[in-house]
Amino acid sequence: MNSLAPRDATMYWLSARTRNDLFLLYCFADAGRDPEQLRAAVANRVVRIPDLLIHVLDTPANIAYPLWVTCDVTDDQFIDHDLGDATWANLTADLGTLLGAGLKANDRPWRLHTFRNVRDVPGFAPGEPALVAVLQLSHALADGRRAAAIARALFGADDLPAPPATHPAAPFPLRYVPNSLRARTTTALAATLALPAIPIGMARTVIRGLAAARAQRHLADLTTAGELPPPAPDVEPTLLNGTGAPPAAHIARMLVCDKARLRTPDHSVTVVALTAISFALERYLRDRDEPVPELRAQVPMAITAPATDSPTRNTYRDLSVDLSLSEPHPRARADRIAADLTARRTRAAHPLQHAPDAVTAVLPAPILHRDVANAPIDQLPERVSGHTVVSSVDRGPADLEFGGGPVRFTAGFPALGAVMHLTHGVTGLGDTVTISVHADPAVIPDPDRYTDLLDSALDEVARALR
Repeated sequence: MNSLAPRDATMYWLSARTRNDLFLLYCFADAGRDPEQLRAAVANRVVRIPDLLIHVLDTPANIAYPLWVTCDVTDDQFIDHDLGDATWANLTADLGTLLGAGLKANDRPWRLHTFRNVRDVPGFAPGEPALVAVLQLSHALADGRRAAAIARALFGADDLPAPPATHPAAPFPLRYVPNSLRARTTTALAATLALPAIPIGMARTVIRGLAAARAQRHLADLTTAGELPPPAPDVEPTLLNGTGAPPAAHIARMLVCDKARLRTPDHSVTVVALTAISFALERYLRDRDEPVPELRAQVPMAITAPATDSPTRNTYRDLSVDLSLSEPHPRARADRIAADLTARRTRAAHPLQHAPDAVTAVLPAPILHRDVANAPIDQLPERVSGHTVVSSVDRGPADLEFGGGPVRFTAGFPALGAVMHLTHGVTGLGDTVTISVHADPAVIPDPDRYTDLLDSALDEVARALR
């Protein structure tokens, strides 16, 4: 039993106000297994994966941070979807509905969706069926890097350790009946221990707050001296940021590419994708007769978090990267984007940047919960850090299988929010890279038009960089 780290608790509490789950899509060759066979295969893997055998236990009045406690698997965590006409187009439409549905981590923090015998899938021969699995995870449970590791454990061919004695291997359905007395005792104990710790936490918050202020002054001095890149500027919002209301609907599109299509001698796949997205966004806004000001992308970067009593599952920083629209030539634009991405990474990785995290790490739970509950996430600010999200994750070699079929590709869909109404995933697996588009149809009413612009820009940029 461990407390949620403050960063993870923030993700959990935010999930009550906005949809922030992770969705990892994996496409396999369909070997013809029926739903019960797939359920059994999942169950026999899950009981060997500790991250999939826990859920959140709230404490009374949030006087202490929520707890991770063990639980069994329920049969409704595996959902086999019947599309009727199982085509790739219909699956993509159904995926939009899934992206708007959130998990309750205090019930179960994950769910697996399957779609069988899907036709017309990118990269598949005519008539060849696909099995598509979508792993939905609470953001409190994992960030992008940890989520990929969980999926690899679920779909990997390697043998996993034997299940713990408290979670014997068994096929679905596994039913968990909560022990209410034990839950009440556990949360009461956590609250009792937390009460006398609150004054101590407040004192530590003040001390670390003073240290964070000194760190900020030192960062400013290093910046002035030219030893550290300056912070990224905030910019004016555009059509892409919406009006401040949360998305009422979700749409998804995917471009499944051979990795060679995005591979160039001097730039990473991430930079190639960012450059193509910059051209697609620029042209899309012009087509809509919208202003095309300076555009920036929010790019998550994995970091190594300092060791704490409650290890953090979400270890990343968001970088604000200039998409360099003032440079019309693809090669020069890619060079400038790469340089700014490097500068953002350099600044974000500096050890002094850990100081604000250290303050949050000792903040008493009631104060952080109040801040999360009252944060104005449903208002569009006058300045924003980015106009879209571009999350780039390499999920490793293509040595996964499910239901007897090998994996072909994977995709990811960064969450939308009150400010971000268009996000992109750049997801690698083996020799494929999938560029995904997740959008609010109120902001992007013609997603196929935008996806076509992005598809053309990928070829244009790759040719220029080669």
